[in-house]
Amino acid sequence: MPQGEGPFPAVLMLHGLGSTRNEIGNIHVDSAEVLAASGIASLRFDFRGFGKSDGDTGAFTLDRQNEDALIGLDALMATEGVDPERIGVMGFSFGGGAAIELAAARPDAVRSVVVWSPVGDYVADMLDSLGQDAFDRAAEEGIVGLDLGWRTMALKKGFFDSLFAHDLLAALAAYPGPFMMINGEDDFYREYAAPMIEAAAGADKKALLIEGADHIFHVYTPSRSKAFEVIEATVKRFIETL
Repeated sequence: MPQGEGPFPAVLMLHGLGSTRNEIGNIHVDSAEVLAASGIASLRFDFRGFGKSDGDTGAFTLDRQNEDALIGLDALMATEGVDPERIGVMGFSFGGGAAIELAAARPDAVRSVVVWSPVGDYVADMLDSLGQDAFDRAAEEGIVGLDLGWRTMALKKGFFDSLFAHDLLAALAAYPGPFMMINGEDDFYREYAAPMIEAAAGADKKALLIEGADHIFHVYTPSRSKAFEVIEATVKRFIETL
């Protein structure tokens, strides 16, 4: 919460697949601090099965992720000191997809959306990331262990099945509010910038490309300059739209 008297506008933060509420390199913590200094409250949480939240990671599906996002939105809107009429949502990578679907489900409540390096096509992107073998093993054995590079986790058949039931471009078409997406110049999801901006139903839509940045905005480099460039642009956007 910011210092001073509310009610304040507020932002719900959604983390990526396999991550936690603080996100890689604590970039969501840094974002929360800058938001608060700018008069904007925020809430971040761990999806069920991740971080400190209870639940079976193997039971993770897109439907459960979206249910958790809705719970987070309701909790934030009900928080004392928060103005429920000025709520924004931001999501990173896989969490960007959750942010888009949350806005589509609750366009009455979500006033602005900012996504970082968002997934664009759940099936195609997970095929690229995990490989066809993971899909096949999940279908045959019901569960598959995965090495995501920064952590290992097990996902069940339900997760893979759920990928086919969610269309992010259709979700964007159902959300009429302000939309902004931020990608690094070297982000492998950069290809989705044009189709997502075209699909977004609102008139206020922007795409920002961070020069010299990758999918995670070089958050682990000593200077972390690209990460703070993303945070600065995000906070400015929420100041303008909330």
